Amino acid sequence: LLARPAAIKLINPEALGAGQGETGRFAIRRFRREAEAAAALQSPHTIRLYDFGETSDGTFYYAMELLDGLDLESLVRRFGPQPGERVVHLLRQACHSLAEAHAGGLIHRDVKPANIFVCRMGLEVDFVKVLDFGLVKSDQRQQKEGTLLTAPEITTGTPAYMAPEMAAGDTPVDRRADIYALGCVGYWLLTGQLVFEADSALQMIVRHLRTQPVPPSQRTELPVAPELDQIILNCLAKEPEQRPSDASELARRLDGALQGKVWDPERAHQWWRVHLPTQSMPAPASERWSAGRAMEVATG
Repeated sequence: LLARPAAIKLINPEALGAGQGETGRFAIRRFRREAEAAAALQSPHTIRLYDFGETSDGTFYYAMELLDGLDLESLVRRFGPQPGERVVHLLRQACHSLAEAHAGGLIHRDVKPANIFVCRMGLEVDFVKVLDFGLVKSDQRQQKEGTLLTAPEITTGTPAYMAPEMAAGDTPVDRRADIYALGCVGYWLLTGQLVFEADSALQMIVRHLRTQPVPPSQRTELPVAPELDQIILNCLAKEPEQRPSDASELARRLDGALQGKVWDPERAHQWWRVHLPTQSMPAPASERWSAGRAMEVATG
């Protein structure tokens, strides 16, 4: 009755592996848990879920807030690498969303630029929303049904942003997998490049498992503060124990990365006046499904 604008996400049942019998029932339970987990999160930097359900033809759907802006993948593709101050500003807000999820024992598992949206929100600009908690998983390893998306023996995610332990699939995955992925997002924002280049999803996974990343400062012409350079590399450590322990710790480290230089509201509003002065339109499909998004696969 409020008739407020909303975004509707439709999910084909086959995409979730839904079918007849136990498989179909598992998919429905999984979908419900995904929606309930997302709806329980209250951070202003997490997409707000209004409703969810199943249509008469079996299509699952989410109804969520409609955002005015663009995702971080499109931001870099359209406007190039971003200054360190803005990168810190954006990452800290993403940390706010993930910190709440982590505190509640949830892991996002698909943190990537396409799932982080920067938008207008009331009178604010450069306001971050973390999207698509559809791969959310419980961080409580003792629970028998820990995963809220994947059936046993399945690993789902985006190889270009996948933590080594998640790719290997031989150790439990915890919140530090999200920290690794957020480090990949920071790398993309600073350089306009993926941490590793590869010709296939399998090659990408192998490089995340075995190859040490080049510091972002060496892959961009923009200046990158040494402290920020090191924070990104710490997030990209192969061993989870060598990364920031959670999103709250990462946010604290980012606070001191630029020694007083900040992306303040005046700079943010100026950027939006110049680059996105009117209501943003969704990016074309060719842009939304390019690069890292084209490498989104499920492997088992």
